[in-house]
Amino acid sequence: MKKTRQQKILEIIEEQSIGTQEELAAALRDHGYDVAQATVSRDIRALKLTKVMGTDGESRYTVMQNASSENLEETYIDVLRSGFVSMKPAANIIVIKTVPGMAMALAAALDSLSIREIVGCIAGDDTIMAATESPEAARSAMNRLDSMVRKQQG
Repeated sequence: MKKTRQQKILEIIEEQSIGTQEELAAALRDHGYDVAQATVSRDIRALKLTKVMGTDGESRYTVMQNASSENLEETYIDVLRSGFVSMKPAANIIVIKTVPGMAMALAAALDSLSIREIVGCIAGDDTIMAATESPEAARSAMNRLDSMVRKQQG
């Protein structure tokens, strides 16, 4: 059942512009799959789906293509750049604002980049709280993030 559901997810995101877990769960239900949001979330991680900004300016899920680790890092940085709005330190936490609906994708990209100062992320819809061990580590991580985003933009 899991394998067929995940195959259906791949078909759905290929055919439709799906930007949220709720939209994906609804599309699965339309195809006869009774799923909870937690199941959809696990499937997204298992399938290594990521969000990208479409030409229409809306974010949507896509499959991360097989690539070398260098290309994957660039892909994660592209994800950061496409959804990043701003960041601000709060003691040992970095509060990162994103384009609405992109926080989970950016948090996953941050986790995948293995930025040593960041020990973990919690994401909502448009905000990420990235925990570090100290205020100094937060400033260091912010400098790294800033250079990644700026390097890609200009």
